[in-house]
Amino acid sequence: MAKYRFEEIAINSTEKKKPVEEDRFTYLGLEHLDSGSLKVTRFGAEVAPIGEKLVMRKGDVLFGKRRAYQKKVAIAPFDGIFSAHGMVLRPKEDVVDKDFFPLFISSDYFLDAAIEISVGSLSPTINWRDLKNLEFELPDLETQHKLAEVLWSINDTMEAYKKLIAATDELVKSQFMEQFGEKDYPLQRVGEMSDVITKGTTPTTIGFNFVKEGVNFIKVENITATGQIMLSDLMHITSECHEKLSRSQLMDGDILFSIAGAIGRIAVVPADILPANTNQALAIIRLKKSTSILKSYLLSALASPFVEKQYNLQKKGIAQINLTLKNIADLVIPVPPIEQQEQFATFVRQSDKSKFAALRCSNLNLWSSSLPI
Repeated sequence: MAKYRFEEIAINSTEKKKPVEEDRFTYLGLEHLDSGSLKVTRFGAEVAPIGEKLVMRKGDVLFGKRRAYQKKVAIAPFDGIFSAHGMVLRPKEDVVDKDFFPLFISSDYFLDAAIEISVGSLSPTINWRDLKNLEFELPDLETQHKLAEVLWSINDTMEAYKKLIAATDELVKSQFMEQFGEKDYPLQRVGEMSDVITKGTTPTTIGFNFVKEGVNFIKVENITATGQIMLSDLMHITSECHEKLSRSQLMDGDILFSIAGAIGRIAVVPADILPANTNQALAIIRLKKSTSILKSYLLSALASPFVEKQYNLQKKGIAQINLTLKNIADLVIPVPPIEQQEQFATFVRQSDKSKFAALRCSNLNLWSSSLPI
C-alpha cells in the first residue's frame, strides 16, 4: 500500500460566507452531527447563525475539528453552511475513491491520528497546518472501491438498527403519555423528590487542565440520545482536581440531565465508572431514599413529551436554551400509584431488551477493523 500525506488525499475547502436569514434553514452545526453516524438527521437554526460559516456542497464530508475526540463525521445532505468549528473535506479522486473517502475519514485509523494532534485543553482543536502533513497508507483505487461497497452495506444495516432503537424510544414515550400524560394524577416537583440538584464546574476555571489518565469526567457529548455514557470518549482530571470539585462528585445511581447544548439528554451513573465528575452543562439529580417515585419510572417521565413541553417553554424566542437548576427543580412529574409505576417500569425493561440488542449491533466499530490499513 502507498503512503500519502493527508493534503494529497483530501481538499480542505475554506470558502466562507456571512449567513443571511434564509441560511438558517440549511445550517449544520457540530450539534447536528452524531458520533458514529455519517447521516445527518437534523439541521437548521431558529435564527440566522452569527459569524462567518463554511460553505458546504451536497456530498462534502463534514468533520468536527473542535473537540475531535467526539468523532463527528457526516456527509452533507444538501448545499448550505457549516460550523467554522469544522472542516469541509473533498476527496482527491486520483488517490482516494469518492465512496471510500467518507468511510476513511470516519475510521479510527484516521480519527485517532487526527485527535493526537489536537491543541488546547478546554476545547481541543485540530489545525489544518498540522493535519495536512499526517501520513496515511491507502490501498489501490480498485481495492478501495470494493471495500466501499461492502462497508456501505454494513453501514445501511447499522442505520436500520438505529431506526429500530429510535422507534422503540418513541413507543415508550407514546405509552407514557397515553397512561399518564392526560390523566388526573397528582403532580410532584423534581425538587421535592430530590436530596440534591446540582451541577459541576469546568476544571480550567479553578486552575486545572484535563489529563490523559485519571478520574473520569463526563460531558454532555459523552451521553447518547439513547441514554448511554460513551466510556471510550471520556476525558479525565486529576484526583486533586476531583477533590476540589466536591459539589459535582458523582455517586452510583445519580441521574444526569443535560441543561446546555443538547438539552434533555438523560443517563444514570453506573458504579463502574466511579470516581467521576461532571461540568456545568449537566444537572445532577440525586433522589431522596424516602421518595414515592421509582427511578426507572422517573427516567421515562423526564424523557417524555410531558416534561419536554415544560422546559421548551423556557425558550422564549432564543436560538439555544440553557436551563437553570431551578428550571430542573420546578419540573413537575405525574405520580401514579406505585403499582402502576412498577407496571410501566416492567414495560420499559422489556422494550430495553430489544433496544439494547439493536444497540450492540448498531455500535459495532466496523470501520477500523475492516479497513486494510
